Amino acid sequence: MLELFNYDFFRNALLAALLSSITCGIIGTYIVTRRIVFMSGGLTHTSFGGIGIGYFLGINPIWGAAVFAMISALGIEYFTKKAELRNDSVIAMFWAFGMATGIIFIYITPGYAPDLMSYLFGNILTVSARDILFMAVLAVIIILFFILFIKVIMFISFDEEFSLTKNIPGKLFNYLLIILVALTVVVNIKVVGIILVLSLLTIPQNIANTFTRNYTKIILISVVFGFIGIITGLFGAYYLDIPSGASIVFALVIMFVIAKILKRIK
Repeated sequence: MLELFNYDFFRNALLAALLSSITCGIIGTYIVTRRIVFMSGGLTHTSFGGIGIGYFLGINPIWGAAVFAMISALGIEYFTKKAELRNDSVIAMFWAFGMATGIIFIYITPGYAPDLMSYLFGNILTVSARDILFMAVLAVIIILFFILFIKVIMFISFDEEFSLTKNIPGKLFNYLLIILVALTVVVNIKVVGIILVLSLLTIPQNIANTFTRNYTKIILISVVFGFIGIITGLFGAYYLDIPSGASIVFALVIMFVIAKILKRIK
C-alpha cells in the first residue's frame, strides 16, 4: 500500500480527496439545510453544457463548466424570484438546456473527446496539479466566507423571510452562495463525475445529521465522513479495479447505512 504514495497521481488524488471533502462538507451543509438539493442536481447536469463548449473552443472543459454553471445558477436564482415560474420548472429547463448544449457542442467538435467519461462518472486518479490548485483556492474562499458570515448564512438557511426583518441583504447572499454552490459542483466533477457529484453534497451531511443538529458540527462531521468515504472508495477502486466515482459513492452509502444502524441500536 505504501508504494502508492510514490506516484504523483495518487498524491494528487489524496489532496483532491481532502479538498473535496472540505468544499462539499461546507457547501453541502448549506444545500441540505436550505433544501435546495434539486437545484444542486440541476447545476451538476447544466454544467455539462460548459464542458461541451470548452471542448469546442479548445479550452479546459472545467473552465467552461465553471462559467456556464455560474451563469446558470444566477439565471435559476433570478427567474425563480422574478418570473412567475415554479422553482422546479426553472431548474428542469436549465438542466435540459445544459445537457442539450453539451451534447451539441461535443458532437460538432472535430475529433473525439477521449476523457469525456471521466466528466460524467469521475476519475479522481486523473486529477491534475492545476485541478488541485483550483480546488484549493475555492476551499480557502469558502472557508473564509463561512467564517465571516456564518450567522447570516444560518439565518438565510433556516428562515429567509425572518432574515429580511434583520436588514440582512438576503438577495446578495443568495446570489453569492449559489455561485459558490455552482463552483463547488464544477471542481468536484473530476472526483465523482457529473452524474454522481450530488452524493458528495448530501450523503456526508445526512450521516452527520444522524448524530447532531448543530449547524457547525454538521459541517465538521460532514468533512470528516466525506474524506473517509472518498479515501475508502479510492482504495476500493484501486484494488478492485472498478470506477473510482462509483466506488466512492458506494462507500458513502454503506457508511450512511451503518450510521443509521448504529443510531437505531443506540
